[in-house]
Amino acid sequence: MERGVKVVFVCLGNICRSPMAEAVLRHLAAQRGQGPYIEIDSAGTGDWHLGAVPHEGTRRELDRAGISYEGMRARLVDRADLEEADYIVVMDRSNERDVQELVRALGIVPQGRLLRFMELLPDEELDGVPDPYYTGDFEQTRRLVTAGCEALLDRIERERLS
Repeated sequence: MERGVKVVFVCLGNICRSPMAEAVLRHLAAQRGQGPYIEIDSAGTGDWHLGAVPHEGTRRELDRAGISYEGMRARLVDRADLEEADYIVVMDRSNERDVQELVRALGIVPQGRLLRFMELLPDEELDGVPDPYYTGDFEQTRRLVTAGCEALLDRIERERLS
């Protein structure tokens, strides 16, 4: 393989869904021996929580699963994310619209693939990953994120790392 793969997860505030997905994908990639080949990050489209650690509910679910979130802090999605990521994975349609609007505002052409997270889970009836900041159901988010990250890692291995 000539270069690594870059994945950026994007949600609204970057304290619940996207950092959970970042931590889970890092964990799964390390388990499969792919950790050194995949750069994984997360960002938000809103600036309410900049610099904050993941939400208490996210931390609790990751702790239960034995998954590290050390060093993670909320930040905004930026030009480099959009220009350099191979996979820009948004958590719902609202995040997708925000990212598309940012792409237009910056006048750039992303090199990677913009993917709605639930496209990774075609058997699920949900259109987007429910935001546990509002629903309070962090366990549901962890279940969806884990299944989706497994599917994403399978896709990355098929498309990029073989």
